[in-house]
Amino acid sequence: MDEKWSGDWVAERLGVELVGDGELRELLGLALRRNPKRAHLLVSNVLGKHVPQRPSVVHGAGHELGERVRDLLGETEARRAVVVGYAETATGLGHAVADGLGVAPYLHSTRRPVEGVAQAGGFEEAHSHATSHLLLPERPDLLSAPDRGAPLVLVDDEFSTGNTVLNTIRALHERYPRDRYVIVALVDMRSEADRGKLAVFAEEIGARVDLVTRARGTVRLPDGVLEKGVALVAAHEEHPPSAEPEPRGGRPAPVRVELGWPAGVPDGGRHGFTPVHRAALEAALPDMAARLADALDGARRVLVLGFEELMYAPLRLGTALEDATTAEVRYSTTTRSPVLAVDDPGYAIRTRLVFPAHDDPADGPGERYAYNVAGAGYDAVVAVVDSTADTPALHAPGGLLDRLAAHTDRVLLAVVPSYVPSPSPVESQEAAMLSAPLRGPAFSSYAADEVGWLLQDLSDTTLEAPTEEREEAIQSGGAHYAESLPVEYQPTAQYQELFRGALDTSAARIARAVGTVTETVLAERGPRPVLASLARAGTPVGVLMRRWALHRHGIDLPHYAVSIVRGRGIDANALRWLAAHHDPADVVFVDGWTGKGAITRELAAAVAEFDGFDPEIAVLADPGGCVRTYGTREDFLIPSACLNSTVSGLVSRTVLRSDLVGPHDYHGAKFYRELAGTDVSGLFLDTVAARFDEVADAVDAEAKELLAADRAPTWEGWAAVERISEEYGIHDVNLVKPGVGETTRVLLRRVPWKILAKRGAGADLAHVRLLAEQRGVPVEEVDGLPYTCVGLIHPKYTRGATGASGTAVAAATEAAAVAEK
Repeated sequence: MDEKWSGDWVAERLGVELVGDGELRELLGLALRRNPKRAHLLVSNVLGKHVPQRPSVVHGAGHELGERVRDLLGETEARRAVVVGYAETATGLGHAVADGLGVAPYLHSTRRPVEGVAQAGGFEEAHSHATSHLLLPERPDLLSAPDRGAPLVLVDDEFSTGNTVLNTIRALHERYPRDRYVIVALVDMRSEADRGKLAVFAEEIGARVDLVTRARGTVRLPDGVLEKGVALVAAHEEHPPSAEPEPRGGRPAPVRVELGWPAGVPDGGRHGFTPVHRAALEAALPDMAARLADALDGARRVLVLGFEELMYAPLRLGTALEDATTAEVRYSTTTRSPVLAVDDPGYAIRTRLVFPAHDDPADGPGERYAYNVAGAGYDAVVAVVDSTADTPALHAPGGLLDRLAAHTDRVLLAVVPSYVPSPSPVESQEAAMLSAPLRGPAFSSYAADEVGWLLQDLSDTTLEAPTEEREEAIQSGGAHYAESLPVEYQPTAQYQELFRGALDTSAARIARAVGTVTETVLAERGPRPVLASLARAGTPVGVLMRRWALHRHGIDLPHYAVSIVRGRGIDANALRWLAAHHDPADVVFVDGWTGKGAITRELAAAVAEFDGFDPEIAVLADPGGCVRTYGTREDFLIPSACLNSTVSGLVSRTVLRSDLVGPHDYHGAKFYRELAGTDVSGLFLDTVAARFDEVADAVDAEAKELLAADRAPTWEGWAAVERISEEYGIHDVNLVKPGVGETTRVLLRRVPWKILAKRGAGADLAHVRLLAEQRGVPVEEVDGLPYTCVGLIHPKYTRGATGASGTAVAAATEAAAVAEK
């Protein structure tokens, strides 16, 4: 005799038919809802909600769907995707799908309001007993789609009529329009009439909508099935076949197990779960499973029981427990869904435990349920709840733990800390007045996901001034250097050829420094670093660090560019925006290189006025010995210093002027769209990133060595600058620009007096020598220079200088005018 299917009982009494491919009956059974809106319930055997299942099977089902989504999207689009799961049933499934994609952040809807967290969206589920879904991401920009990119992947356990998912997309599309959506479900159970809706809907919103499912089928319902179902439920509940054991005293108290949950890792996707969180959790799972295994003390048949929306954390504890023990491990969760229980092998819900809600729900007290737990013969049950649900009601007579104790020899309680986003130090009204970051291609030639510019666009404002006029105004105190822009230097064919040659020869060296500084940041500032590059020299470095983390670890680091101005400080509004959207402690400031450390000091002073920010700066090269987080301390040619905007996303240096920047404005900058024909920003990034794999082993060794070393700043560069300032009669350290990068800037933007070059310096100074020749600036070879070169700006420029030094300045001025034209 064939084994009964767990939907036979309903099919025989109501005439319900499940029709579909061969796997459908293995995946689904049938039960009856205590719900007047829909009679039947499709009960999944691989979801881990109503039917206990091996944790590896449950996680594997979602992971495989995620792999299929990744194949559908392609590697590039998969890296930009955001996954959203539905509460409560699909919170764990959606998270497993995000695991399958590998690099996607995850968010699930919730029915639990969280004080202080702004709602980013919501929707209704028409057939559900509890309809309101909230979207509460910690990062308000998680759901945004710059340039309509970033595919949205929506995950539910079943795609029945499609109405809920399509209504969700319609609501989100109004706020966060994008070009592509992917719907994921274990089973597609739409009728023929419903199947045509998807193509019509996609055309209506002007986006591509794909569907990925494990199995397809449909449910055939006879006329009057809803009324018959309601009557059948009422009849069975009036005369239940058996009663649950009454709560009684004298049972062993549950044993509380301290998991050692990793700090900073959310308990699930209610507020977002990033690839950084995923990596931290994976690393911690073996130790947490070992603690549970010790407490289980040899139990052979174990149930890991999650709690409503808290599905993923107990699921992964279950998979780790499978790996750590030889016990037979099963996994399911409690639920608020009322379902009829019938103890028949042809029915999917055999037993039911009823207990009062214990998490102070927004909809008030009520019943909660655990299905197919009673009478299943478990030696031990591990109840996993979040700390919000660890209340007296959980432990009270008749509560969940008491109900479980009637059906097993041992109850363990594991509490995962409820993750609540840190309250922002910024008042919501003030944060709301700040603009969202600018992104390419509307602003800059960088891709939208590479960097968000916390700047205002001044592209239509005339800000350029002749170099000699700017220098005179700056040195006389009549204007600050950030109140105007130099005319963009347009490189000669010879200089462009030199740049490309330098890039080819130094790409591996730069890639190694990028890898080293990124690995240091991930090790010391994880698990959720947010890169804030100092515009604009730091921005190419920030983009490369983000690429390294993504390429080597699958971690998608947020990256923004902010302005800092010597003598004026950092853009306070940019910091306010960062504090409103991220934990300030996660923000890592990034720059290209250090010279004498002026910006390092400026940053430390500026962020001292803001709570939570770490003033430490990470740089690619630290020849001045000014920071402790760096890729190298060698002073060598970084090709991104060879040019201006055309190697920095076509963005100018930043501007701060009172008539242009108001109290609620970011500092300004220009986007030079007209220079697109000479833009090498992408070439620079791609050439360096192409060498990542080549230098990976060297980076691993170097980062390990650096992390164990004393990296305290020596400020050796500052001492050298003070000495040079006095020896050359300048008496102003601001006019001494040490290092290859700073010297290049002097030649491109200022009126230099002379260049000091370390005797014997070779290819790293080829571009400096060429620029100096074009501008008529002498290059003086010296011994004992701690930098490869130093650029000097003569202080007598504004005082009608005469004689030898005055002649040099005049020649430099004339050459500058010619070069910049």
